[in-house]
Amino acid sequence: MQSLVRDFVNLLYPETCSGCDISLSAGEETLCTRCRMLLPVAYHDLIQNDKMRELFYARIPILHLTSLLYYEKIGTVQRLIHALKYQKQEHIGTFMGEWLGSLLATDPRFAEVDLVVAVPVHSKRLRERGYNQVTKFGQCIADGLGVRFRESVLTKNRNTIKQAQLDQRHRSDETQSPYAIAEEIAENQHVLLVDDVVTTGTTLTLCARELLKIKGTRISMATMGISV
Repeated sequence: MQSLVRDFVNLLYPETCSGCDISLSAGEETLCTRCRMLLPVAYHDLIQNDKMRELFYARIPILHLTSLLYYEKIGTVQRLIHALKYQKQEHIGTFMGEWLGSLLATDPRFAEVDLVVAVPVHSKRLRERGYNQVTKFGQCIADGLGVRFRESVLTKNRNTIKQAQLDQRHRSDETQSPYAIAEEIAENQHVLLVDDVVTTGTTLTLCARELLKIKGTRISMATMGISV
């Protein structure tokens, strides 16, 4: 019955591609086949180069880092992230999380992850948006790895200006962190910290520093996109 209702609704209001707005065909979800094939996938490329690791050099000890896609200010990836964050399209987080989760499940670098933790958003922004844009992404990655996901380990106690709106000089300010531990986790765990887009690495660095205050914690990171 539910499938019949869904089919009827899709007939009246067909789902459209989040990349180009054309109607999706049977078997397509979130993106049409063309848009998905044209996505600038970063995952395999980042295994061979140190582009992401360079962001954290001499700032914080990291075991493994990866990102699913390359992010540019104009293009399909930008549209996806914008729709996820500002247009209530939370299913995009699921789409990216399931995709990256399936890749990480066969990647020996992430075989010993114990816990997936989300970068938090400030409570005001959470009320406005209705959800943390990283939650579904993190849940799906945790499912792929067969480990627990914790959304509320970290809290953001100051509503900062978006990193994308700051120049390089202000982005690099790491002296006053708005992040703190809100829920304790066990010691000696390999934590996979997840976020949407890594630009300068400041947000992830500050969050990782809080987690590293817990004895024996090791940090790896995964994001939907890495800015180019």
